[in-house]
Amino acid sequence: MPVQTKRIYEEANKKDGVRVLVDRVWPRGVSKEDAKLDYWMKEIGPSSDLRKWLGHDPDKYNEFKKKYKQELEDGEQQEELKKLKELTKKHNKNITLVFAAKDEQNNQAKVIKEIVDRQ
Repeated sequence: MPVQTKRIYEEANKKDGVRVLVDRVWPRGVSKEDAKLDYWMKEIGPSSDLRKWLGHDPDKYNEFKKKYKQELEDGEQQEELKKLKELTKKHNKNITLVFAAKDEQNNQAKVIKEIVDRQ
């Protein structure tokens, strides 16, 4: 099924299908009711060390992407990634990876989408 990404601060709609938050930390200023999530896969998010290293610096994104993919393959996130892949196979509708980062192009949801799209 198609996988898309969307900031949590954008309004949820039916086209989103199954909404999965892929942040380790709950987004500021968003209630659980307003988030309209089906799943919160906090363990799939990048490690705190990696997130702090990136520091919202778009110049570091390509290196972040490599390091994060390594974490997803070898780290504690591996199991959550498996669950997400199964979820995309199981549901017969869109999957939306929801994230809080301001940068809509350089974030963990884009990396996860790239991996899931290749399965």
